[in-house]
Amino acid sequence: MLIAFDSTQQALRAEMLLEYAEVEIDICPTPKEITAGCALSIHFPEDDLTMVKKVIEEENVEIRGIFKSVQSGYEQIEI
Repeated sequence: MLIAFDSTQQALRAEMLLEYAEVEIDICPTPKEITAGCALSIHFPEDDLTMVKKVIEEENVEIRGIFKSVQSGYEQIEI
């Protein structure tokens, strides 16, 4: 799973909050298939989706979307 952002500030904020919530994350470049205003994205395990959504909603983190890797690229999922 991957979170894309519109700003680097929000990406770095999400990184801090998710690490604090003990979610296993990796910072990576935003894939070219995803149009976003920020070059940074966060990868996380699908098993942590519920916790990730909770942190994003409770902390009002501004995101472009959450995406799932599919055979043809990435598919946005509902938040």
